[in-house]
Amino acid sequence: MKAALITEKETISFLEFDDPDPELDQVVVDIILCGICGTDIHGFNSTGPMRPSICGHEWTGIVSKVGNKVERIKEGDRVVVAVPPSCGLCVSCQAGQMDKCNTVLEATVAAGRFDTPHGGFAPRIAVNHWRTVIANPRLSDTQAAQIEPTTICFHAVRSTSPKLGDIVVVQGAGPIGLTTLQWARVAGAGILISVEPDPTRREVASSLGADYTVEAGDAAQELINEVTAGLGADVVYECAGVGPALQSAVDLTRRGGTVSLIGFAASDALTKPGEWLRKEINVSASLGYTHEEFEMSMSYVADSKINLNAIHTGTVPLEDIGKAFADLSSSPSGELKILVDPR
Repeated sequence: MKAALITEKETISFLEFDDPDPELDQVVVDIILCGICGTDIHGFNSTGPMRPSICGHEWTGIVSKVGNKVERIKEGDRVVVAVPPSCGLCVSCQAGQMDKCNTVLEATVAAGRFDTPHGGFAPRIAVNHWRTVIANPRLSDTQAAQIEPTTICFHAVRSTSPKLGDIVVVQGAGPIGLTTLQWARVAGAGILISVEPDPTRREVASSLGADYTVEAGDAAQELINEVTAGLGADVVYECAGVGPALQSAVDLTRRGGTVSLIGFAASDALTKPGEWLRKEINVSASLGYTHEEFEMSMSYVADSKINLNAIHTGTVPLEDIGKAFADLSSSPSGELKILVDPR
């Protein structure tokens, strides 16, 4: 079987792998759909190969084989890629910090016993069974394939939730920003402002609940000054994942407000520490999610509280994955979330 991997900058190669058989604590999943993530695009645009187990980490599929020690998952189950519950044994868990479990972190970054020789850009994959959660039966395959990034946003907003009526800014209107925008609305934000340079993405943000949309830079600062009478936003979610956006998030926040870092910036950021001090900015950062948050996230999507269909802009067969990566890497790209169907 062939799996697609990023082997060097702007290069996707199809490498040959044996059809997997599960180890004792593994399941084999026949991939239905796998999403192309912003992290995949960062890897595609960076020098050198991307770590195989991370390349294609947003998938749903049907369990076709089960290891002899696996009891919680059975053949025929539709699953989504996830993380295990907190282990209760690591130093974080023993210190009472179950939400910072080291075993969960291992699974989040597909390290150690959760590492795999390739990701979900393949017909099937063998993974530790704890990396799977049974998909909510009310979800379509397209929705199920987007639950992993959706849960990232759920975790971020749950960790740094706006108060009822807060003025919230979301920087970036890619899949992560558009989903974060919706979670902020569900959490009770009073006014939602989407900051995004691309006009097409601003239109999508507006359709998903943004009260205002605006370009980045001076226009954003002027709008937020107008809407808040010069005070600034209560919460700014940074989803653009570019270095300069870190300081702009602080610039748009009121004194005593909160900046939540969600987007992964591949480059260093030049900041103004004096401004952070003057404003007494609260800063939080979110990486990953918890096991139970997958169940919560799926329920909200199944109840139509979060619209993922508006973010999904295309599905391509595995052989066309190179073109999909090129499309998503172009600026501006007319695509948001592209799913890969290896069937």
